[in-house]
Amino acid sequence: MPDLYQRLIDFNKGRLPDMLKLKYEGMSEDIFRFYRGTCHLFYEDLSKVNDFPASPVSWTCGDLHLENFGSYKGDNRLVYFDLNDFDEAILMPCLWEISRMVTSIFLGFENLDIEDKKAINMAQQFVRNYSAKLATGKAISIDPRTAKGIVCDFLTKVGSRKQKELLKKRAILKKHKLQLSLEHEKQFGLKKPLRKELSAHINEWIKTSSDGPYNYTVMDCVFRMAGTGSVGVKRYLFLLKSLNTKNKYLLLDMKQAMPSSLQPYVTIKQPLWETEADRVIHVQQRMQDVSPALLGTTIFKGDSYVLQQMQPTEDSIDFDAIKNNYRDIYQVIDDMALLTASSQLRSTGRQGSAIADKLIAFGQSTLWQEKLLDYAEKYATQVKKDYQEYMKLYKEGKFN
Repeated sequence: MPDLYQRLIDFNKGRLPDMLKLKYEGMSEDIFRFYRGTCHLFYEDLSKVNDFPASPVSWTCGDLHLENFGSYKGDNRLVYFDLNDFDEAILMPCLWEISRMVTSIFLGFENLDIEDKKAINMAQQFVRNYSAKLATGKAISIDPRTAKGIVCDFLTKVGSRKQKELLKKRAILKKHKLQLSLEHEKQFGLKKPLRKELSAHINEWIKTSSDGPYNYTVMDCVFRMAGTGSVGVKRYLFLLKSLNTKNKYLLLDMKQAMPSSLQPYVTIKQPLWETEADRVIHVQQRMQDVSPALLGTTIFKGDSYVLQQMQPTEDSIDFDAIKNNYRDIYQVIDDMALLTASSQLRSTGRQGSAIADKLIAFGQSTLWQEKLLDYAEKYATQVKKDYQEYMKLYKEGKFN
């Protein structure tokens, strides 16, 4: 097998060089960001494990971890807490997804200086509750009406946020005209010809697509950086202004859809998607109970993109703020387990995924649980070794 340096370099070939430097910089911040940025390493290693527990085939988001759950406003105007990142979405054994999530619990809790015993307890809790929810065969969703404890408080808080608060962070008034700010650390200017092409493209999309907002026009656009694993792909942010309502604006995110990084390691036959962006949003729509408002796809200069409104209600649970409250952590991990099982149940029998009866029977079994927990705990140790090696290489300037 190639060494760590070569595996990282090979995977990130073709990404935008200036942004790729920022990705490597972000991965150096702590072990959890390194884990987030190396999904491909996790599945490459897992694909070589011969005694990993067998499990039914399911639709998965592909990159499940503590920070890929969050809030958003659905197209029914309710705020939901759910899985929220489907860039790596793929059909694969359901326990592959669970193993990545459980490993993230061990790494995330260590990163927060939460004692090992609590990490083990939470990992066990996640697995037990995931399995128990599968066994019921009934998917659930979490919104302010059904949420409990800290998650209910979280959804109530984000649900009260206004669009003008988001605009205040992302845009500035210049010569009596609102435009996207280049002082924001994750927004970068574009060359004028590209900015014009992008603006014309989105204006045409608004006019011709049923997914677009009615009667809006592009006022400005910038390059946007967000996340960790996806840093280096093409991503743009648009400021849209209503033609009907005075001083009404929307922010639209346009993100390049790349092939799932799991694809080389999953032997299960995948559907023939029209584009990678179609794969992302189709899996998202079948795994979530209600998907975000204004979700669509487009093709620009031969690349496919996912289009989605940036919302003031988008956020994730701040584990650092609740790390000393065991009950709050318990509630969040419990909800994440229920949502994970629900997303798999919701997408049963679709284009090769197992039927609900198989997932139910699998959830009723406990034979696989200890083995999965043992694998995740041991793999967390491997990630620590990889991170130490990465930091040595990074400090030597190997990723410049």
